[in-house]
Amino acid sequence: MDAAAQGWVEFRASLPQAARGSVLVRAKMEALSNGDRLLVGRDISDLDRFMAQIRAAGFAVVVLIIVLAAAASIGVTRRTVGRIESINATSRAIMLSGLDQRIPLHGSHDEWDRVAENLNLMLDRIQTLMGDVKQVGENIAHDLRTPLTRMRGRLEKAYHSSRDGGADAVLIGDTIADLDAVLGMFASITRISEIETRARKGAFRSVNLAEIAGEVVELYDAAAEQVTTGLGLAGDPAVLVTGDRDLLFDAIANLVDNAIKHGRPGGLVTVTCDNEEGGAVIAVADNGPGIPADQRDHVFKRFYRLEQSRYTPGNGLGLNLVAAVASLHGAKVELRDNAPGLLCRLVFPAAEM
Repeated sequence: MDAAAQGWVEFRASLPQAARGSVLVRAKMEALSNGDRLLVGRDISDLDRFMAQIRAAGFAVVVLIIVLAAAASIGVTRRTVGRIESINATSRAIMLSGLDQRIPLHGSHDEWDRVAENLNLMLDRIQTLMGDVKQVGENIAHDLRTPLTRMRGRLEKAYHSSRDGGADAVLIGDTIADLDAVLGMFASITRISEIETRARKGAFRSVNLAEIAGEVVELYDAAAEQVTTGLGLAGDPAVLVTGDRDLLFDAIANLVDNAIKHGRPGGLVTVTCDNEEGGAVIAVADNGPGIPADQRDHVFKRFYRLEQSRYTPGNGLGLNLVAAVASLHGAKVELRDNAPGLLCRLVFPAAEM
């Protein structure tokens, strides 16, 4: 050892040849007063073994982490592939057999279950829309069959009859009326589709619902008199909302027209405009037979008509247009029992000042 070395030092000392090997020693050299030097040391081979164990444990931990990571990766991959394949299998089943199939849920409430739930909700919505489209097609066929059959019957009768100027003029007039009704139906469908796609917000401004309602009441006053129905306007004189004046006029007119047509002959139809907390309300009430509670959610569908209304004039698009206009304006449509009769309320959000 270097005589100048100061403090504690570690070094390996060879064992006797019989024992072989070496030991780790921690030692310190001190100079004595008589000039001699004293070397004091201790065997710390156990510390060396401990460090070796630590290194071995560290290596084992690293290996264990790698193995666990590989196992977790394989498990997640297999689980992910399994869930994707489940979605793919359901998709194939839907393409082959229809929209009745749904993606199975595992009950784990994880991200894959949430994705499956959202896809199932989307499938439910698509199935509902497809059912609505089917119903609309059937209703269109039903509502077009009558005027088209009448037109064909008139034309066939005229074809096989001798020409008569007066009779031909009546036939042409009736045929034109039926064609106008058919064209009006398709115009209404187009307009409702335009409203539902939010394409009519360019004409929005502050309007007075009470003023529009007054114009509607004035317009339908004669029609109400024909069936001896009273038609009146009540409520606040100034009820402001932000919206399209023409669309609001059409919506209110459809409500009043329905109330007159389907209310009680000799009854009363009242249009009321009010300012309520948080918004404006316009309500149309009649004292007719009303609408059964179990059918109130269906009357806003296109071409939907109650059985008692199937043989009255109309095409089942009026309330659908009302619902579309209300949705465009952020309003809610409420149908309530008027005891007797029906109360239809349009509840608008507060107008922006």
